[in-house]
Amino acid sequence: MAAQQELFDLELHEDGALEEDIGDDAIDMDGMETVTKENTNAILMDNPDLQKIPISADTVNPGKEKVGTKDFQLLKVLGKGGYGKVFQVRKCTGQDKGKIFAMKVLKKATVVRNQKDTAHTKAERNILEVVKHPFIVDLIYAFQTGGKLYLILEYLSGGELFMHLEREGIFLEDTACFYLAEITCALEHLHREGIIYRDLKPENILLDADGHVKLTDFGLCKESIQEGDMTNTFCGTIEYMAPEILMRTGHAKAVDWWSLGALMYDMLTGAPPFTAENRKKTIEKILRCKLNLPPYLTPDAKDLLRRLLRRQVTQRLGAGQGDAEEIKSHPFFKNCSWERVTARTTEPPYKPPLTSEDDTSQFDTKFTRQTPIDSPDD
Repeated sequence: MAAQQELFDLELHEDGALEEDIGDDAIDMDGMETVTKENTNAILMDNPDLQKIPISADTVNPGKEKVGTKDFQLLKVLGKGGYGKVFQVRKCTGQDKGKIFAMKVLKKATVVRNQKDTAHTKAERNILEVVKHPFIVDLIYAFQTGGKLYLILEYLSGGELFMHLEREGIFLEDTACFYLAEITCALEHLHREGIIYRDLKPENILLDADGHVKLTDFGLCKESIQEGDMTNTFCGTIEYMAPEILMRTGHAKAVDWWSLGALMYDMLTGAPPFTAENRKKTIEKILRCKLNLPPYLTPDAKDLLRRLLRRQVTQRLGAGQGDAEEIKSHPFFKNCSWERVTARTTEPPYKPPLTSEDDTSQFDTKFTRQTPIDSPDD
């Protein structure tokens, strides 16, 4: 697969069949030709320079099984966002009957209010359909009803890294190094596929049952970034946002390495590097304030933070042709075996204390105590 490429814009019918998209502001796919295994190779973007990627219903929905809401039993509420809810569900039919999944429900009425929201929703599913990686959440099924879009994802019972960081206060450097190494590998893979993540924060990093990380929530990803391409979309979580995004001067893959630095700072100090009582003052700090590093940090940690949190993009570690290799070769990771990291054989610093496959103890009780109800289509 080429290092940079366009991802397909695909939509789904109720039966789970993938269909070719007809535009960012359109969701209703009635009348479009269904993508089948036989005709999938012919469905390509109108760009001869892009690598042709065969894609079909099998890319998302295993085998020929078609799924819908009737195939999943709601168990718990795991979270709520601007677009809808995330449920823990059990599949009650078919080849993986009894297996636990996470079901992300997106209301079309919410996500089609403007073109950008629709594009964000498509970006999330398109990326998950194509990108498979040990440190990226796996999309198992996808379907839609009249009013909602459904993403069936692997259930990651370890919960959000945010919850663990909040409980611990700060991480030891060895602990932070483990998580940062796995996150770096995930970002490296996305960048190779021409994808900028753009929303790196503890809440978007989940842990599996063994304690390994998985990136999730791809609603703000920018697809198809060629080498040197810039994008001007203003998005992301402000405390982790790179200066060039705030300045709207255009940004590329290096924004993810700034966010990695902000996340590293959060892990080691208990807060992002630049915070204030409101968004305006936070932005001012990100753009102008000096980076204050606690004296208890090791020289290697301080050096990596300084290099990642450089406002001048060309001077930022990871901004060059080497991308992730520049980060991976930094002395902070000197005791890190990257082969073992990618093979997931490095022992996680924390293994969630789980008692069953459907354990939700690592998720916020303000959600899990709610009655799981997927309201009817509007």
